[in-house]
Amino acid sequence: MALILNALLEVLRKPTMADVVAELAILAAPLWIAALVGLLLGWAWRPRWAAGFAAAAAAEDLGSAPPPSSTAPDRTASQAAEVAPVAEKPALVTEEDLRHLFQLVEVTDGGPAWRKMMERSLPKMNYEAWQRDPPTGPPQYRSSTIFEDATPEIVKDFFWDDEFRTDNGWDDMLLQHTTLEACPTTGAMMVQWIRKFPFFCSNREYIIVRRIWESNGTFYCVTKGVPSSSIPRRNKPRRVDLYYSSWCIRPVASKIDGRMTACEVLLFHHEDMGIPWEIAKLGVKQGMWGCVKRVEPGLRTYQIARTSKESTQSPSAAMAQVTTKFDAGKLRSLEENPSSSSDIIEVEKQKHWASNLPKFFVVGGAVALACTLDNGLLSKAVIFGVARRFAKQGKKL
Repeated sequence: MALILNALLEVLRKPTMADVVAELAILAAPLWIAALVGLLLGWAWRPRWAAGFAAAAAAEDLGSAPPPSSTAPDRTASQAAEVAPVAEKPALVTEEDLRHLFQLVEVTDGGPAWRKMMERSLPKMNYEAWQRDPPTGPPQYRSSTIFEDATPEIVKDFFWDDEFRTDNGWDDMLLQHTTLEACPTTGAMMVQWIRKFPFFCSNREYIIVRRIWESNGTFYCVTKGVPSSSIPRRNKPRRVDLYYSSWCIRPVASKIDGRMTACEVLLFHHEDMGIPWEIAKLGVKQGMWGCVKRVEPGLRTYQIARTSKESTQSPSAAMAQVTTKFDAGKLRSLEENPSSSSDIIEVEKQKHWASNLPKFFVVGGAVALACTLDNGLLSKAVIFGVARRFAKQGKKL
């Protein structure tokens, strides 16, 4: 009898493999249920963050004395009245920001190589996109969009026009915009954006500054996030501190007939939106084209609206007319010992969709869990740690 009891106790102390599998199945069930939910949400949500985005408290001023080359075109009295003059203070958008954007355009910023993600086209638009991972910070994106039958001037106004973004609906993620400060001399602005995120995430708030430089018909448009202690933080919407989204808008030859009737938009974008970067990369890759192809019909509507006799410029579009002149050739010559980035790497080979299913299930579930569980037994770190372990196993399938 003693031997039998000892044997039973030994069994209890050392569970069988079947017992272990059963327990693991019970523990894993909630994760896989969340993965299925995340998968459905992932298909329903097509992110639109590759394209650019109310507090009325006073913020730090952007105004600064313009350099001798700065120009401010004449504007109507009604437009000028909408932008209150401000006292002279250090600018938040400076020539250093222009130089950084210039280096990105010239591929002399010394960053990692750009890996080509995709190439798509519509009858009157061609699109290419690249991505790279810096040593620190979120993933960075570079894209080239060529619009046929469009001028840099109209495209510049189109991307700057927050009122048209919301009224026309081509950027349906922008819920609210408020101009906090504006400098009628340099055209610099501080703007608050509230952008829509999926229902299982809170919306995002952006405090951004922006300014436009011009050289021989090419526009360098800088937009970046800035801290603002005068605008209180809230739990919802969640503020995005790290944000950079800048354009170089220039005339190029048409791909149809070779004439200089097309316009290229080089976009450089990165942000830390509070979502794990690897998951954000997957979302951008899946949803980028769905976002970009909406821009083209929005631009055509904008072109028609601007040619109408009844049309009037919005306040933000009027500010886009105030640019700072500079000599791009001189700036290029001042770049001593430029550190060039590596050549662009060819498009990654597309895998069969079935091979991505395990990873997609895991990522979808991790997104759903991480965005909905603010406090609980499972921390976000644990959730994504489990997700990474399962993802590694999924790659072997």
